[in-house]
Amino acid sequence: MDHGLFAFVSPPAIYGSELLTWVLFGLLLYWLAVVGLRNGGYLPDYIGTQGPILTFHTKRGRVLLDRLARPKRFWRAWSNIGVGIALVVMVAMFAFLIQAAISSLSTPQMANSAVRQPRNVLVIPGVNDFLPLAATPGIVVGLLVGLVVHEGGHGLLCRVEDIDIDSMGIAMLAVLPVGAFVEPDQESSKSASRGGQTRMFAAGVTNNFAITILAFALLFGPVVGAIGVAPGAAVGGVAQDSPAADAGIEPNDRITAINGTAVEGNDDLADRLEAVDGEQVAVELDGEETVTVDRSLIVTAAMDDGPTGLSAGDEIRAVNGQTVATERGFFDAVGDDERVALTIEPADSEEGVERAVTIGAAVSIAEDEPLEAEAGPTDETFVITRFDGERVHSYEDLAPLLADTEPGQQVEVTGYIGDDRQTHTVTLDENPRSESGFLGIQPYPGTSGVDVSDIGVQLYPAGEYLGLLGGDGETRFGGVTDTFLGKMGLALLLPVIGVSGALPFNFAGFTGGIQNFYEVQGALGAFGDGSVFLLANLLFWTGWINVQLGFFNCVPAFPLDGGHILRTSTEAIVSRLPIINPTRGMVRLVTTTVGVTMLVSFLMMLFGPQLFSG
Repeated sequence: MDHGLFAFVSPPAIYGSELLTWVLFGLLLYWLAVVGLRNGGYLPDYIGTQGPILTFHTKRGRVLLDRLARPKRFWRAWSNIGVGIALVVMVAMFAFLIQAAISSLSTPQMANSAVRQPRNVLVIPGVNDFLPLAATPGIVVGLLVGLVVHEGGHGLLCRVEDIDIDSMGIAMLAVLPVGAFVEPDQESSKSASRGGQTRMFAAGVTNNFAITILAFALLFGPVVGAIGVAPGAAVGGVAQDSPAADAGIEPNDRITAINGTAVEGNDDLADRLEAVDGEQVAVELDGEETVTVDRSLIVTAAMDDGPTGLSAGDEIRAVNGQTVATERGFFDAVGDDERVALTIEPADSEEGVERAVTIGAAVSIAEDEPLEAEAGPTDETFVITRFDGERVHSYEDLAPLLADTEPGQQVEVTGYIGDDRQTHTVTLDENPRSESGFLGIQPYPGTSGVDVSDIGVQLYPAGEYLGLLGGDGETRFGGVTDTFLGKMGLALLLPVIGVSGALPFNFAGFTGGIQNFYEVQGALGAFGDGSVFLLANLLFWTGWINVQLGFFNCVPAFPLDGGHILRTSTEAIVSRLPIINPTRGMVRLVTTTVGVTMLVSFLMMLFGPQLFSG
């Protein structure tokens, strides 16, 4: 009699994440354990429960708060600034949530967008698609710092406004800190002035925003200033079944030499490969090992529903019947032809197909801009093949031609929408970001929206990410990175920036292997690369988490700080209205209406696309 092995059945994936399923299952078991300990009387008096959350209470620290609160005029001035900031952010969050809810209902087809998946609201590394497990130390430290300064701010202003404190503590979900708290004495709190209460509620978010500025100032300044890009071409991705994959090249490798010739950076790789005759090349990785790569032309990235119909992983075998295996061979075979016949082996098939394709720079035509005025409105991709008489094979060819123009200049633009060839004479407008002329397009990188590689790697723009964080490196965002607030705004977007297409990869700090693309220089080099990267990650996530805490707590809904500030502000306004006997019911009407609106908007933002996508 044969006995089979026990089969392991995977659990259902909640919102597309099997890990989230296991997390929720573990949370349920943990919750049952907490209930059992509470009902059995095993928890000491200083530990309370709220659902699965354990709250640890202490009366210690009140003497320290009393000492810190002595310069009351300073703390009141500091918190008055915070009240102004909080009110502005509250209005912005109110408008943002309503706009996000409307957008979710008007574009239900975006239900599958990774950003809109409910699991990505959770700040749990590994469950949230944009928070990798490797970033856990930085996220946990950032969360701890944020919670301590937030609740510490409440406690400090309680003493400044002579509000007694019953207890303080921290809330834990298993080993994860999920909150901190200060419990003011209710009677003492009610006797405080409205201004004092408002300052107390605004103190937490004020401290969060201050920590954000401090963390990013340290990150953009001395820390990132000590980090440089390591020599070599940074491999961000490797196409499946590509020559690079077959040779054992992996993401996070650095290509440091081709056939013995050094590769200094990403821009050098194409030149080194073009200089090699034949299909076989020797590739040095990380300055340590050398592998042999048999080249073939692979599509490494392609725009969705692009004009070529190509997808990542497709292999281009021939152009107009001429066999090609390298990028140089591809463009030599294309020559000045605007339309060519490509022989392709799709990634999901071994049978070759032939397809007529336009070779040029793929762009979207912006509304109410110079090119649309001549070409007319269209939702289809326009492939520019000639610009003012110059042949254009890719957006990389078009960009310098546009940079050499000036406002008011007339240029001739030739391109294709589908099979239809069009030529338009366009008068360029003023460019809002530079002194060159403005055509009015949204470009897609590569050739006709496609990136190709004869070894099958997608390069990681390590210098650009470093430039966004204040280091040496050029960025595509121009003057935005010249200011501290501009750098900070872009830094907050880095964990999700790959989704927008603005950059090819998300950035979650110097983790997950990308440390190999960087090296520590200068005085901080004495502490070792690992220590400096750890410090950079702690600062990055501390700044990122604290600004999220500040924004979230400014949502004008109970029990958040924004809800309390809304109440005290509404009370102050109602008390000054020419109304006989203003009541708390009037205040409650305003706060409840705003709070319910925020809750509904938040739920619609998360679940609206799934509910209405059909």
